[in-house]
Amino acid sequence: MKQTSSKTEEDKKLKWWQLSLLGIAGTIGTGYFLGSGLAISMGGPAVLLAYILAAAGTYVVYDALAQMTAEHPEQGSFRSYAKKAFGSWAGFGSGWVYWFSELLIMGSQLTALSIFSRFWFPAVPMWVFAAGFAAVSLLIVFFGNKGFDRVENMLAIIKVAAILMFLIIAAALLAGWIGGSKFTPKVPLGLKALFPSGGIGLWSAFIFAFYAYGGIEVLGIMSYRLKKPEEAPKAGKVMLLGLATVYVLSIGLAVIMVPLSAFNPKESPFVLALSSDHLTFVPHLFNGVLIIAGFSTMTASLYAITSMMLTLTQEGDAPKFFSKRWKNKYPFYALCLIAGGLMGAIMMSLWLPAKVYEYITTAAGLMILYNWSFILLSSGRLLKPSLLSKVKRWAGLVLIAAAVAGTLFHALSRPGFYISLLIVSVIALSDWIVQHFRNKKDESVKEHTADGQTNEYHSLHGGPEFRIKGTGTRLRKNKV
Repeated sequence: MKQTSSKTEEDKKLKWWQLSLLGIAGTIGTGYFLGSGLAISMGGPAVLLAYILAAAGTYVVYDALAQMTAEHPEQGSFRSYAKKAFGSWAGFGSGWVYWFSELLIMGSQLTALSIFSRFWFPAVPMWVFAAGFAAVSLLIVFFGNKGFDRVENMLAIIKVAAILMFLIIAAALLAGWIGGSKFTPKVPLGLKALFPSGGIGLWSAFIFAFYAYGGIEVLGIMSYRLKKPEEAPKAGKVMLLGLATVYVLSIGLAVIMVPLSAFNPKESPFVLALSSDHLTFVPHLFNGVLIIAGFSTMTASLYAITSMMLTLTQEGDAPKFFSKRWKNKYPFYALCLIAGGLMGAIMMSLWLPAKVYEYITTAAGLMILYNWSFILLSSGRLLKPSLLSKVKRWAGLVLIAAAVAGTLFHALSRPGFYISLLIVSVIALSDWIVQHFRNKKDESVKEHTADGQTNEYHSLHGGPEFRIKGTGTRLRKNKV
């Protein structure tokens, strides 16, 4: 039994390069496959600069989280660090901001999956596909499919293979080895071609570049599985370098192969780039891969949001009711709450089919950045102070603030900012109420404990009893 146990522990340990590959596969999702088209249409070819800056900002966040994990491994990860650094209010706020960010990410992914599905069935309303994908994902998590981890690994390989397929076919189209391209390739040159919407357009697209790296905090949580926890920063560097390279290469090819006017939020830029009379099957194949990839990341988000809900209930930051399990096995009540949130996203796709993806994706990206700010601020209090760490931390906060502010300058992203602000306000109000009653309860317990100790003291000394006004405690007056 000891040998089996030690073997299981060994299997759980990862090498730094394995963590890097997991991060690359786990981060790539609909934010890249579809959201990049929105970023290009807003910022033009210069959006490549935004993806490079977003990679730098993301690395700063990951580096801070990895260092905190290496020095103080905590099951609650960034939520526990926020609580340790600033108090219980920060733990409550960080946990719920993350919960809502994942819920919005799932809403964004549902919308993207519906858009991909309408590539084949344009007459079917988006909400029908969204409801179908949500129901299947909820069932998978409800029954706790033990083999889903292996399925996720397989789907991750499919995502990476899809990107490699795009790079190879796109290069072949550009080289002229394959003819019949729908668009004439053109390298954008000059400031006007690179910045068609000016600096404001690029600034507004910054949030979607950050959104493509969403999920990095999950990798920080996984860093405790490293054989050498001190190698977590190296794993993050390699992972983000790999992601930035893939994003810049693939998006760079897309902006060369497709005119700016053709990019739109309803089609993946990579499907557009592969359009060719001689490759009529490729867009269909690639679209199927996008659906598989998007569904895998959505279901992974559902696992994460369910786990966070159970953690919040266990620590008193959510009603205990949601921690109850149906038949002592299935997280039915937590999933009911999540299903209600997904229902809201589905209703939005019914009411606002033209703009729902832009609104939800912007709000999801902003909620991610709010949580990343918690991580950076917590690291300032928990890690050993140094000039380099301080510079990196403030550089990361400035990049995050720039991405948040940029959403105010474009009509497509501005509503998402207001949605995120509304959610944060609700969380802040709930946090204040919970902390208020928690403090009152703690004060009551302290008073009761103090009264009990005084009562015990006088009882030991055998004095006559009398009541203290305002309490039910009887004390005995000492004899003189």
